[in-house]
Amino acid sequence: MTTPTTNHDITTTQGTGKRYLAPGWMTRRIANPLMAGLTRTGLSVRGSRVLHVQGRRSGEWHTVPVNPLTIDGVQYLVAPRGETQWVRNLRAAGHGRLQLGRHTTAFTATEVGDGDVKAPILQSYLRTWRSEVGAFFDGVDADSIDALRSIAHDYPIFVVHPKASTH
Repeated sequence: MTTPTTNHDITTTQGTGKRYLAPGWMTRRIANPLMAGLTRTGLSVRGSRVLHVQGRRSGEWHTVPVNPLTIDGVQYLVAPRGETQWVRNLRAAGHGRLQLGRHTTAFTATEVGDGDVKAPILQSYLRTWRSEVGAFFDGVDADSIDALRSIAHDYPIFVVHPKASTH
């Protein structure tokens, strides 16, 4: 088992070099529960959803608020904090659910590779969600596609393939 090491706010898993920006106390205890609660009641803040994904070890369902992005009819989940628990769980499970109010959409997920296709997705994500996630991009903004290409490997992205909707 690898041991996490912390360098300021960025946590990496020793030996993997994977970037993970751990949420602070305020995010874990106040912001995320508030956003998830609002979204569960049907009050989406600019398109937010609650992601439900099974734990890779426990098999239990975990939830976290996310900011989906739709480009040309394709929906993406971007992990602005890097290799989060939901990212690792979604990789292992390959499926999850997105919730807004009583409406839940089951989906399968395909991870986007680290090629050139990630930079334009990140660019659109930053343009859409800059006020919520801009701080996680280390000063890179949406207008610098070359800079986004150079950091794209640190930001997991999944294509959401909806299965069915339930109420």
